[in-house]
Amino acid sequence: MKAQLNPERTIAELKDLRSLTGDANGAQRVAFTPTWLKARKWLRQQVADLPLEIHDDAAGNTWFTLRGESEKALLIGGHIDSVPNGGWLDGCLNVLAGVEILRRINGQYHGKPPVTVRLVDWADEEGARFGKSLFGSSACSGNLDMNEARGLVDKQGIRLPDALAEVGIDFERVKASGKELKNAAAYIELHIEQGPVLLDLDLPLGAVLGTFGVERHAITFHGQAAHSGSTPMNRRKDAFLAAAKMAQEIYHIAERSKGSDGDGGVCTIGSCITKPGIVTSVVEECRITLDQRHLDATKLATMLAEAKAASERFAKEGNVQVHWERLWQIAPRPFHNDLINLCDESIRETCGKSHRLPSGPLHDAAEVAAAGIPTVMMFVQSLHGISHNKIEDTKEEHLELCVTAFDKLAEKVMGWIQKNS
Repeated sequence: MKAQLNPERTIAELKDLRSLTGDANGAQRVAFTPTWLKARKWLRQQVADLPLEIHDDAAGNTWFTLRGESEKALLIGGHIDSVPNGGWLDGCLNVLAGVEILRRINGQYHGKPPVTVRLVDWADEEGARFGKSLFGSSACSGNLDMNEARGLVDKQGIRLPDALAEVGIDFERVKASGKELKNAAAYIELHIEQGPVLLDLDLPLGAVLGTFGVERHAITFHGQAAHSGSTPMNRRKDAFLAAAKMAQEIYHIAERSKGSDGDGGVCTIGSCITKPGIVTSVVEECRITLDQRHLDATKLATMLAEAKAASERFAKEGNVQVHWERLWQIAPRPFHNDLINLCDESIRETCGKSHRLPSGPLHDAAEVAAAGIPTVMMFVQSLHGISHNKIEDTKEEHLELCVTAFDKLAEKVMGWIQKNS
């Protein structure tokens, strides 16, 4: 009997996983912890009746493979790990929708689809414990900075290599996972939007154009400490004053980055530390962190240049010095035009209207795209525009729509692989 896609089953499994690995504060599936291992064991149980080859690679990513007539493979990706006190959909929706698609494909093609189909549960997408996102996918793509990762330590002082060893992963071999991508012909990923764009447009689904590039810097203004009572306002070298001017300027910079389609970048000052940090002293040193993101590499570079010029202008105006330190950088990762069109088409066939949008957050799809594999993502609307929070939610009718549309996308991409092989 031909298997039918059952989106309601996916929702029920999501609720089962929430009950198994969450508490009153939200999801607790932090990577490399006992709860994460429990979730992965449960996941294997959900596919026990399918004729899949299942194994963990050298980086701890779990692969579920349905062999097809061709070795060329469609990859469907997600991650079952969560942030502490996370939402019930982030990451695991991708995986469980992939499980349901495997069931449908297996039934329709009697266990032998035209191309190989592989579901991957990436290890530690969130980076919640060690501060390094996309661990498993960046190891697989070859982009993991081994020296940086080797030195990562969690709040308990445990080194990343030691934490990996506890779950049977040899840190020095993690890049051997790259062999998994040998026959990969395309990669698709479903995800909750985690923002308010689709919510504000009152649309359930969107096709993702790519993930933003990121420029992340610490900016330190150096002035002079002085008594807050005895120092005239015109004689002060106030490091905080110069930093404070940046707070408004970055909004102007982001606004100027908009294109004709209205899509632009984002800029965020996320932290501010002052020294000496007492009420009776002019601020001698003020360190702020600036996060800038854009899908267009040229516009991202312009945003950065404008921020640097503004900081130097404000420093000069306040008679203080400014110093920049790069904290992190990643290039924009645009997705494949053909697959974006197929994603858009799948959404329109499912719910009548689609919208194309970039992804501000990073995803494993960015690493797969960086490995040269044609990639696309599909977003489903997030209620409240909130994620990484226990109130994260999506309407059940939208969850059903996204599983249906994502399944259509999988079928279309299998045909695309056959055509282009």
